[in-house]
Amino acid sequence: MSLVGQIAALQNYEVYKELSWEGSFVEYLDLVKQNPRVARNAYQRLYDMVLAHGVDEYIDNKKKLVRYKFFRDDTHGGKDAVFGADVSLMRLMNVLKSAAQGYGTERRIILLHGPVGSAKSTIVRLLKRGLEDYSRTPEGALYSYYWHLPGELSELAGGAEIFHSPMHDDPLRLIPRDWREEAIAKLGITGGEYKVRIEGDVNPACRLIFRELMRHYGGDFEKVMTHVKVRRIVLSEQDRVGIGTFQPKDEKNQDSTELTGDINYRKIATFGSDSDPRAFNFDGEFNIANRGLIEFVEILKLDVAFLYDLLGATQEHRIKPKKFAQTDIDEVIIGHTNEAEYKKLLSNEFMEALRDRTVKVDVPYITRVSEEVKIYVKDYTSDRVGKHIAPHTLYVAALWAVLTRLEEPKKHSLSLLQKAKLYDGKTLPGFTQDNIKELRKESNREGLDGISPRYIQDKVSNALVTEKGEGSVNPFMVLNELEGGLKSHSLISSDDQRKRYAELLTVVKQEYEDIVKNEVMRAISADEDAISKLCANYIDNVKAYTQKERVKNPYTGQDEEPDERLMRSIEEKIDIPESRKDDFRREIMNYIGALAIEGRQFDYKTNERLHKALEAKLFEDQKDSIKLTSLVSNVIDRETQAKIDVVKQRLIKNFGYDEVSATDVLNFVASIFARGDVKG
Repeated sequence: MSLVGQIAALQNYEVYKELSWEGSFVEYLDLVKQNPRVARNAYQRLYDMVLAHGVDEYIDNKKKLVRYKFFRDDTHGGKDAVFGADVSLMRLMNVLKSAAQGYGTERRIILLHGPVGSAKSTIVRLLKRGLEDYSRTPEGALYSYYWHLPGELSELAGGAEIFHSPMHDDPLRLIPRDWREEAIAKLGITGGEYKVRIEGDVNPACRLIFRELMRHYGGDFEKVMTHVKVRRIVLSEQDRVGIGTFQPKDEKNQDSTELTGDINYRKIATFGSDSDPRAFNFDGEFNIANRGLIEFVEILKLDVAFLYDLLGATQEHRIKPKKFAQTDIDEVIIGHTNEAEYKKLLSNEFMEALRDRTVKVDVPYITRVSEEVKIYVKDYTSDRVGKHIAPHTLYVAALWAVLTRLEEPKKHSLSLLQKAKLYDGKTLPGFTQDNIKELRKESNREGLDGISPRYIQDKVSNALVTEKGEGSVNPFMVLNELEGGLKSHSLISSDDQRKRYAELLTVVKQEYEDIVKNEVMRAISADEDAISKLCANYIDNVKAYTQKERVKNPYTGQDEEPDERLMRSIEEKIDIPESRKDDFRREIMNYIGALAIEGRQFDYKTNERLHKALEAKLFEDQKDSIKLTSLVSNVIDRETQAKIDVVKQRLIKNFGYDEVSATDVLNFVASIFARGDVKG
C-alpha cells in the first residue's frame, strides 16, 4: 500500500457518509417527524449539547450545586478545562435553559463579566468547540439545503445549477408563514421536550429564488420543493459554518459590513443591480453564525456604529444587510468583557439600550485553593515539563493567588489564611457551614480583584527555566519569582497593594514551613512498630491510672506507679491541659471499652487526636537520636547518615519527593531546628 493509501486507511467512510447525507425535502420532513429534535433552535441545541455530557450534583455549605461535566473538557484531554467556576456556570446554564424554553432570555446578549484571566474566553471557546463536536453526532445533527436548478432555471443562480443557502437556513423555513401551524399539525410533528416552532424567513437570496420558482410553476409549491436538496451540515468555526467570532479593531479598518455582509461587485454585471440579493455576500459574522453561536470578544470595546446591528440582532433576531430588508437569524449571542470596560458601560448613558438587553453572568477568580491548584497541575506535570515539581510547589502559588483575592475577615479571631482554608472545605473549631455562608455574604468584591492565574503561570515558567533548578523546582524558587515580579507587575496600581501582596507571601512561606515540618516529623516517626509500642505503653499507664492500680515495669518486673511524665508528654502534644487530663484519659478508656463490647480491638489509627499525639511524641524522642540539626554542618557520622537516608526514602515513597527535593526539604527543616524553632 502506498503512503497515501496508508493515510487514507485511517478514514472512517461510514462517518463521512453520515455527515455528508443528502436527501429531498420530503425525506427531511420524514426525518423531522421521526426526530423533532432536528428542528431545535440554536439555544435549545447549545443547552442540550452541554447536558449531553452529564452532570454531577454535590452539596457545598448546605447548598446543592451542579457540576457540568462538559466544562471538564474530557473530550479534548482537559486542555480547556474550567475549574472552580461551578456557581458561574450554573448561572450561565440557567440563562440558556430559560432561552431554550423561550422565556425571554433568548432575546438578550449573554455577557460574561469578570477580571482578566478568569476563564471567560475559555468558557466561550469550549461552547464553540462543543457545538462543532455535537453537530457531528447523531443527537446533534442539523440540516440546511441548496437549490438544484437545471437547464434554463440555472439563470436564477447566475448560470450555476447549484445555489447553496448562504446562511445555512433550516429547510422548514421554506414553508410559507401562513401554512406553518397547520403544516406541523398535519405532519404530526409532536413529542420531545421542545415544541416544534418554525420561526423566521429564509435569507433574501433564497427568498428571491423561491418566489421566481413559484412564478415559474404557477404557484405549485410541491413542484418548487423538488428543486430543494437537503443536506446535513457540520458546524465549524474554521469553515465559517454556524460559528462566528467578532473582534473589535481600529475604527478606520472596520465597518458594519463585517457583521452583516457586503455587496459582491463582480456579480452586479450578472444580475444587473446592486440591490439584487444574489449579488450580495451574506458572509458577515452574523450571517455565517446562523444556526449556531457568535462570540463578541471584548464586546464593550465595540464602536457605537456596530451597536445598532447588535441591538436588532439581540431583541428581534434580525439583522439589516445593506440595501435589503431585515433578515432573520437564529443564533446565540455571547460576549465577554473585563471589569474596567464594564464600569465604563455603567457610566455611559448612551449605552442604556445595550444594558437593558444584556444578561450579565459574573465569572470571578477562583476562591478555593484546591480548585486553583488544578489549573497549574494541568499545565505543569513533571512529565510535561521534564523536571520534577516538588510537592506543595503549585499549592503555595495557588494559596497566595487565592489570598490576594479574598477580603480581610471582619471577625478579628479569624485570619485570612484560616478564611481561605474554610472556603476550601477545611474545618476549624468554632466555625460551622453557616459561618462560612456569612463570610461569603459579607464580602462584596471577593474574586473580582487580586492576582490572575496568568501571572502565576508566567512565574512558574520562569522558575522552570532558571539554572538554579538542577532538574527539580521547589516552592521557594516559585515564591521568589512571585515576589520578584511584584515590582514590575503592570496590574498592581498602588504601593499599598504591592505591600499587601508581599506580606501575603510571608504568610504563605510560614504555612509552607509548617507543612514541611509536619511532613518531616511524620517521616521520622513513621516507624509503625515504635508507635504501636508507645501506644501500648501509654494505654497500660492510662488503664492503671484510671483504675487506681500499679503497672508492671517490663524491664525490672517491679510494680510501679503509672508513669505520669510519659502520659503528660503525649497529651501535651495535642494541647490537653492539666485540668482536662482525667477527662481525656477516661474518654480513651470508655472508647476502648465500647469497642470491646462490639468485639473489636482498639487501634490508635482510628483515634485521630491520639495518633497525632503519638507521632509528635515519637518525633520528639527520635529527632535527637537522628540529630537532624547536624545536616547543617559538614560532619555527619555514619549512623546518623543511615537514619537520615531512611527518612529521605520515606519522604520519596510516601510524600512524592525525589532525591533532590527530599534533600532540600531535610536541609530546610534542619535549618529551622538549628535556629531553635522546634515547635512541631
